[in-house]
Amino acid sequence: MLPIDDPTGPADPRELLLRHLDIYRSTVLGKLDGLSETELRTSRLPSGWTPLELLNHLAHVERRWLCWGFRAEPITDPWGDNGPEGRWHVPPQEPAAAVLERFRDQCERSRAIVAAEPDLDRRAALGGRFATASEAPTLGQILFHLFQEYARHAGHLDIVRELADADATPTPP
Repeated sequence: MLPIDDPTGPADPRELLLRHLDIYRSTVLGKLDGLSETELRTSRLPSGWTPLELLNHLAHVERRWLCWGFRAEPITDPWGDNGPEGRWHVPPQEPAAAVLERFRDQCERSRAIVAAEPDLDRRAALGGRFATASEAPTLGQILFHLFQEYARHAGHLDIVRELADADATPTPP
């Protein structure tokens, strides 16, 4: 994957947006690469979220905005990333591999939805997340929202990974 600031990248706004969204998806996975199951489930922050919970959140965000939102597909538990306390949650019995697979599968599903609609100005269908035309965003607006979501959370994972790596580095004698 080419870096975000690659001057030879696409100039078409749609292709540019989709390419950079994929770069951020890949960046998020890269930040988690090499973390053990325990590290994926360990929070290093006062808010308490874990890297695995963040990944689960991103899978649900894509599902909420593209499947339930843009396509108005019936979705059971669109807020399934929220736990009993209203914050991100992954059940302790759910393996990290299952969350990673869900994320990858949802990204593929999202790509297919976007590939089927060439017009970024197309408004989201009604009946899913959006009840009226006045609240239905365009596909372009949805993709830009996802882009912002990924950029923000990739930054969060930069910090979490730095803390995890510092904890794993032995201090010199």
